[in-house]
Amino acid sequence: MSEDRTQVVSDYVESVFRRGREPMEPVGFTPDWEDQPSRHKTYLGVRRFPLPAGTALPLAGAADVLLGEPPAGRCPAWTLDSLATLLRLSYGVLDRRLRVSWNQDSHVRVLYPEALWGRGTASGGGMYPLEVYWVAGPGGPLTPGVYHYSTAHHAFERLLTGDVTGEVRAACGSGAGDADGFLVVTVRFWKNSFKYNSFCYHVVTQDAGALLGSWEMIARGTGRRLTRVLWFDDERLNRLLGLGTDDECALAVVPLPFGGPARPAADPADHDGPVDLNGLIDRPSFERSARTRTFEQIEQVHHAVLADRRARPEPQAARRLVPVPAADGEEIALPEPLTDRMGPDIGETLRSRRTSFGSFTRSRPLGLDELGTVLAGTVSGQRYVADVVPDDVGLTGLYVLANRVAGLPSGTYRYDGEGHRLRVVREMPLAEKLQRAYYLSNYNLEQVGAVLAISGRWRSTLDAYGSRGYRVLNSEVGAVAQTAYTAAAALGVGCGAVLGFDNIAIDEWAGLDDGDERTFLFVLLGHERADSADFDYRLV
Repeated sequence: MSEDRTQVVSDYVESVFRRGREPMEPVGFTPDWEDQPSRHKTYLGVRRFPLPAGTALPLAGAADVLLGEPPAGRCPAWTLDSLATLLRLSYGVLDRRLRVSWNQDSHVRVLYPEALWGRGTASGGGMYPLEVYWVAGPGGPLTPGVYHYSTAHHAFERLLTGDVTGEVRAACGSGAGDADGFLVVTVRFWKNSFKYNSFCYHVVTQDAGALLGSWEMIARGTGRRLTRVLWFDDERLNRLLGLGTDDECALAVVPLPFGGPARPAADPADHDGPVDLNGLIDRPSFERSARTRTFEQIEQVHHAVLADRRARPEPQAARRLVPVPAADGEEIALPEPLTDRMGPDIGETLRSRRTSFGSFTRSRPLGLDELGTVLAGTVSGQRYVADVVPDDVGLTGLYVLANRVAGLPSGTYRYDGEGHRLRVVREMPLAEKLQRAYYLSNYNLEQVGAVLAISGRWRSTLDAYGSRGYRVLNSEVGAVAQTAYTAAAALGVGCGAVLGFDNIAIDEWAGLDDGDERTFLFVLLGHERADSADFDYRLV
């Protein structure tokens, strides 16, 4: 049966990779923009607790966070101020975006009902389908219970009073540690699928990784580190949060120690005997859409992942999944990172992060030192603590498609983070090839300096981890893209993460047409036009 579930996921991933040539079902689908869901989930009839602004806490500089060593040893306990900073700078509303760009919806953004509100974390299509819940124990600053983070209000909405952290520990097993509070990241599928239909599952699992990547950078900025729990009993957490699994489902858990008494580790025996939590949280949430729908491929892959109940793999298994570059190819040493140009603290850097829709210009090529700095910062997204991945192992590879990089011939290269160098894969003109391989109209690829392609050994990951390996791998892909965005923002380089490429063509150019390593997500880099029309509407 587990082989059948893995095959369902494998078939779905293949359809994602081929969608540029063979459209995914339902073919011809058109979003109903008049009936789109609200960008902010809010619960009805609950008490809200406003959080501190989240912008006053002093944070480390972007260069220290992205290029320095992560905090070691015993880290400070979390506080309400540091938690508010983590939430506000990652997923809270920071500003209004009104830049005139090539994106197809620019003309309606001047209307308040269609306003685009910027956040520190990137999201596929700007849909922001994730929700954040805080399960608080007695050691935290608020009454023990379950809270929902309302992004619209930067406040906690209390859904339940009482210490239920034991349920989270039981659902997560040994991954929970002895923390006295937990952040739970969930996805509301309709907030993304109304636009992307069957492609949704691929996008939202990368979105979860992007949020976790932001949390890791902010935590490092406060002198802390986080642990990501990616292997848990989904249904048990969903029952605890009062969620319908087909509508909204947990994707990650992050334990937060608040300095209270150490909590006992989960007893594995408790895992098979969950408390009956049905109906404990029955608060309704606001749904703007008059009509919602599901998509068959999303249901199939989602259920295949949930049904794969194999035991958590040992973290050391990840070492067999690291992409291994080919040994041949000329090596090109990269200049040392431009740390003196990497701007202010990590919080201000995240506040300045934005997508460069159509703003790239060929008049100023991307510098080789600028490319090297972004690459060096990007691979810090591979250094994180997780229950299934050691912090010195990265499941992803990084390729550079150089188009207009000063001193670097056009072509494809593999980045070696340990040696901070490029290995030549193939030299060839790319400008026209990139444009033909991109099937959207919001970028002129001929103007882009370089494209970073994030890869992973997806079949090997499915073999080792089963169906859940897809979520684990996509989580790192999203985190790496978020760190690339942040490194570019710190350096003042334009950036945009895209999924609209013909993956098969990119794989061929990167020399990945054999084996199980494939490209998953792409990050565009380059300098922007100096005459872009913009509007400064910062909220914090």
